[in-house]
Amino acid sequence: MTEKQTWSQRFESALHPAIARFNASISFDIELIEYDITGSQAHAKMLAHTGIITHLEGEALCNGLEQVRQEYHQGQFRPGIDAEDVHFAVEKRLTEIVGDVGKKLHTARSRNDQVGTDTRLYLRDQIQQIRQQLRDFQGVLLDIAEKNVETLIPGYTHLQRAQPVSLAHHLLAYFQMAQRDWERLEDVYSRVNISPLGCGALAGTTFPIDRHYTASLLHFDNVYANSLDGVSDRDFAIEFLCAASIIMVHLSRLSEEVILWASEEFRFVTLKDSCATGSSIMPQKKNPDVPELVRGKTGRVFGHLQAMLVIMKGLPLAYNKDLQEDKEGIFDSVNTVKACLEAMTILLQEGLEFRYQRLATAVTEDFSNATDVADYLAARGVPFREAYNIVGKVVKTSIAGGKLLKDLQIEEWQQIHPAFASDIYEAITPRQVVAARNSYGGTGFEQVRQALVNARIQINI
Repeated sequence: MTEKQTWSQRFESALHPAIARFNASISFDIELIEYDITGSQAHAKMLAHTGIITHLEGEALCNGLEQVRQEYHQGQFRPGIDAEDVHFAVEKRLTEIVGDVGKKLHTARSRNDQVGTDTRLYLRDQIQQIRQQLRDFQGVLLDIAEKNVETLIPGYTHLQRAQPVSLAHHLLAYFQMAQRDWERLEDVYSRVNISPLGCGALAGTTFPIDRHYTASLLHFDNVYANSLDGVSDRDFAIEFLCAASIIMVHLSRLSEEVILWASEEFRFVTLKDSCATGSSIMPQKKNPDVPELVRGKTGRVFGHLQAMLVIMKGLPLAYNKDLQEDKEGIFDSVNTVKACLEAMTILLQEGLEFRYQRLATAVTEDFSNATDVADYLAARGVPFREAYNIVGKVVKTSIAGGKLLKDLQIEEWQQIHPAFASDIYEAITPRQVVAARNSYGGTGFEQVRQALVNARIQINI
């Protein structure tokens, strides 16, 4: 049997070894040790500040906790399964260091508000790190976009050639997605940064604590106004996992495009050796492993969001052991998002080479300028729907004749409609098709250049 756990005398025997292993969370919540120590130091200072313990006792607790931190950093403190969780592990080692005063640390505190505090401190840090990674990702997108304002690439709807666009405009779409991710995490942060410390197990405490004092020490913006809510709320975790999932959606969409662009069918980009692998039996292959892995890892983050929702949906107030299951999903989602952002940033920065000749050819070999022919007629007084139908027939007969619109002779254009003149050829060149779309937010070169200026200002504020 295992050593008897530090429960009350209500219990006569220790946990069954298998149940002890099943119940323990130390294998993963050790991730919170830095935050547990920091939170405990703030709690000790508050106990001394309010006179619940003496200032000397508070100082001894804080110094002892700092020693635990240093021992962990140096690899001297590595608690095992018998500690059950990181909170007991730290408290046990603290008591070994400072003696019986260590047993006073848990005064006016429950593991329920303690773990809630630790998780928020952890997530608060991770959100700021991810936001910085998003800025780095955006910066690389801008670097590439600024060099490719007048590089054209086929634009698609339904994965069918639609209209040519500026490559910079295409990349700026992902910049805007990342900007929403950055802003969304800022909003999530505001609800993560609320302190549950002092809520106790569920009903508060009889001790004269000062919750706002600990919140200030830990740089929380506010405290939970209801103790039941404080220990049982995981909305902030759900919101983070939702934001993380949306980040992964955006990275996965970009990944899918890179995979297509690198294929022999598209040939828009070449993968550099530093970000690609080969086949074990086909020596000619170069595989897009980075975007494929990002696309695949997206599912695990989605899964953690779904799991968190399912965990919460049936829990009565207040704390329930089910909530132990929140941490692994949060930890893994944080690590996955950070790894994918790093990998995609490196891939864009040094793993891709655009094939400019292929792109230049690609935008001339289809009917993606058909809308511009309709616009040409509409600008000359032909109702747009009528112009649309006229051009539809032209495309049909051109396909049947093995021609593109640029191949039609001026006589053929004028037979279609007398409004056509020789300037139709300039109007349907890919460069003019893109340049003409100068409405706000469009792919016109003037708009794209201004968008780049605005984007640089946005990430440098």
